[in-house]
Amino acid sequence: MTKAIRIHEYGGADNLKLEDVDVGAPGDGQVRIKHNAIGLNFIDVYQRTGLYDIGALPATLGMEGAGVIEEVGTGVSDFTAGDRVAYAMGMGAYSEARLMTTDRLVKVPDNVGDETAAAMMLQGMTARYLLKSSYAVQPGDTILITAAAGGVGQIIGQWAKHLGATVIGCVGSEEKAALAKANGCDHTILYNSEDIAARVMEITDGAGVPVSYDSIGQATLMASLDSLAPAGAFISYGNASGPITDFNPGVLAAKGSLYMQRPTLGTYTRNRELLNEVANDLFDVVGAGTVKINIGQTYPLAETAQAHRDLEDRKTTGSTVIMP
Repeated sequence: MTKAIRIHEYGGADNLKLEDVDVGAPGDGQVRIKHNAIGLNFIDVYQRTGLYDIGALPATLGMEGAGVIEEVGTGVSDFTAGDRVAYAMGMGAYSEARLMTTDRLVKVPDNVGDETAAAMMLQGMTARYLLKSSYAVQPGDTILITAAAGGVGQIIGQWAKHLGATVIGCVGSEEKAALAKANGCDHTILYNSEDIAARVMEITDGAGVPVSYDSIGQATLMASLDSLAPAGAFISYGNASGPITDFNPGVLAAKGSLYMQRPTLGTYTRNRELLNEVANDLFDVVGAGTVKINIGQTYPLAETAQAHRDLEDRKTTGSTVIMP
């Protein structure tokens, strides 16, 4: 039998249970993957609590992983047994092994390790579409990112700096400020004790920023909007403080004809061509050392519940990897 972390009902981290599952052989269009590393992300928390409906329960959580193909089913032509692969947006990663179709899989190059691949697929591809599609960062731009010491935040900071931007990062402590500065941030703002918008205006000489990449949600909504230049873009890609509710789009007009987007990785990797383009861009910058993936902590599969608690309590930094 194979070990997996499953939930039988929505709720707290205690609902995550280590159980035996029967994986079986791959069917038509499927492969069987032996996981070597699994990524942890806030979307896993949203799914565990029921904020995001995942359908029938019990269910195995986890949206990204890396490992080796053990067996391929009929109808699979692009992958073979022994291929090193990784994926994001494929629920069921909290397991020693799993079956999945190949539409979300990408091959991992030799210069990227399994732990790095598992830690970066969802967060790194998210950073890529944010920086190049949601708002295309240009040399000379000054951008704002919330949770700058988190996994996505650190990748955005480094990648944006590589693109020629000046980066302002919001963090919750002096320790996290130092981490953000080590990962591309030119300026940091302590959101617990400083007025974010006032500091942004001070840094930009009153001009504001063309884009705010916001993963906090409700708690930083107005600060992000007030930090934008006229016709600036508010990109809301997470809900760490809770979802934005009862939003009046007239606020966008009043604050300077602003734009607002709530993007998803699924949209920007919705077919094989887009998935390969986004993944290969990520592999290129990581493989070249331009962007370094900081794995701040690892947990064994059996301690996934504690990993969730630490993530929710903002005790983690960088990316988190679960080891099967």
